[in-house]
Amino acid sequence: MSSVDWDEDDPFEAQRENIESPMWRLLSEYGRPYWFSVTAGISGSIFARLLDLIPPVLLGIAIDAIFLSTEPFSLPLVPDAWLPAEPDQQFALTVVIIAFSFLIGAAFHWIRNWGFNSFAQDIQHDVRTDTYDKMQRLDMEFFSDKQTGEMMSILSNDVNQLERFLNDGLNSAFRLGVMVIAIAGILLWLNPQLALVAMSPVPLIAVFTYIFVKKIQPKYAAVRSSVGKVNSRLENNLGGIQVIKADNTEDYESGRVDDVSRKYYDTNWGAIRLRIKFFPGLQIISGIGFVLTFLVGGYWVFQGAPGPFSGSLNEGAFVTFILLTQQLVWPMAQFGQVINMYQRAEASSERIFGLMDEQGRIETDTDAEPLEVRDGRVEYDHVTFGYNDEETIVDDITFEVPGGDTIALVGPTGAGKSTVLKLLLRLHDVDEGAIRIDDQDIREVSLPSLRQSMGYVGQESYLFYGTVKENVTYGTFEASDEEIVEAAKAAEAHDFIQNLPDGYDTMVGERGVKLSGGQRQRLCIARAVLKDPDILILDEATSDVDTETEMLIQRSIDKLTENRTTFAIAHRLSTIKDADKIVVLEGGQIVERGSHEELLQNDGLYAHLWGVQAGEIDELPEEFIKRAQQRTARTQARQDDD
Repeated sequence: MSSVDWDEDDPFEAQRENIESPMWRLLSEYGRPYWFSVTAGISGSIFARLLDLIPPVLLGIAIDAIFLSTEPFSLPLVPDAWLPAEPDQQFALTVVIIAFSFLIGAAFHWIRNWGFNSFAQDIQHDVRTDTYDKMQRLDMEFFSDKQTGEMMSILSNDVNQLERFLNDGLNSAFRLGVMVIAIAGILLWLNPQLALVAMSPVPLIAVFTYIFVKKIQPKYAAVRSSVGKVNSRLENNLGGIQVIKADNTEDYESGRVDDVSRKYYDTNWGAIRLRIKFFPGLQIISGIGFVLTFLVGGYWVFQGAPGPFSGSLNEGAFVTFILLTQQLVWPMAQFGQVINMYQRAEASSERIFGLMDEQGRIETDTDAEPLEVRDGRVEYDHVTFGYNDEETIVDDITFEVPGGDTIALVGPTGAGKSTVLKLLLRLHDVDEGAIRIDDQDIREVSLPSLRQSMGYVGQESYLFYGTVKENVTYGTFEASDEEIVEAAKAAEAHDFIQNLPDGYDTMVGERGVKLSGGQRQRLCIARAVLKDPDILILDEATSDVDTETEMLIQRSIDKLTENRTTFAIAHRLSTIKDADKIVVLEGGQIVERGSHEELLQNDGLYAHLWGVQAGEIDELPEEFIKRAQQRTARTQARQDDD
């Protein structure tokens, strides 16, 4: 990928712009099944914070009633007849109530933490699995212009960001909200005039927070996007580490990683600069309330009601005011952290729902009937397809394959051969025309049944991290050991598997890195053999094996293709010369068709390609060489655009 691509906008920007109220959507769609845990968390938070406020209230009462004896001993919501008359008994009762408030409060704290953690973890799990499920069901066109690192960033970083808010942020929001409301109520009950002094910074905090939210929201969206770009670059480089080492480009790649990391650094630092200005400012504003309360309340106790204030203020009430105001200052300052987490979570949820709302070009009908393969006859009826509106890759293709026959697709690079087979698998849908199997339009049958009827061996021999056995049985998970061995033998893989350290239980490494290209390809062929499909698709299935192994695999493939409809693509024309029919493509169109002998007699494109592989380059016509040069130039230009 060129460096220019790294400067493009977030690939999900268009989808994000259409997402409205992402956090409400998150809670409404994913939170409802877990109402019990979040209700427990909210209830635990409310009761835990209310119990936390009992000690400072009782302390003020004890100072006035027990230690200074300036007020009668009285507890809120408790009839005076229930209270002891002696100071020592009053003191003992106060100690017991405070002790029980801590004990019961601890239980409610546990309920609060269990509820919010359970709520957050359940939603995190559901969102991640739903997002992945949605992503893997999109058609291949979606993946052609998206970086793996971008999608990994959404599935990992963005989903984790939601969990942090749903656990810590939502937990803190309710906890702080309860504290602010409860403390404000107690202060108003103790002394409404002084309570107004303590809460005087609240309007200023609200304005300050509103300005912060407006400025930080776009910065966090940019940060989430830049994280995806860093992940994409790292994933790209780690996947191509062998090429990097072979070409001695470590310094060059380190520079490219430094570039994307620096962009992330700059973007993130812009958000950090705003954040580190906001929180100290919020702390100062919140502290004003505490200082004013201490100043006015202290003067009130020593000198009487100051200025416009009236009435009295006892020492115990003043102590309670100071303790609670300090607790009021803390949640007001911490509320900025909640806003910060919310904005991060909202930016992440926009990206998640942007991916979830992605619409593919393939339309599937959940009520479609399953495909019924009878003879395996395949028909391409005036099929046209392009990956975009600007270029047609397959142009008005028409041919028929009788059930049980083998058809080979031949042509120069970029002729559209692989695309023709991807259309049969419905990795893409045709733009015009139709593809039918036994007279059933493949767009009108269920997608799982269509793909279950086919075995595909591509030119890229992809293996999953796991054992040899797990890779051979991928898609046919219930196969017996005997069936696995027979499939491996058919693919000429059994002998080399037995020589591996742990045989069929040998770990193949990431993408099969511990095996050679030929070994990986034989395992992929064994996987297709084990599936025993009605229709077999071989896209350069022997491209990574040597000539001798190719001969052995070809012998097995010949047995496998008996009485089975087979599509084969091969640049080595010797491997497909015995096909029942050969279709020659150029520029997305069929230019020749027939048997090997018929095409050689035609002296057309196929005959020239055969001459190239036979080493008869000097005998090729000049026109063929010019067209080959033009095709190569077009292919290179297309790769540069990608």
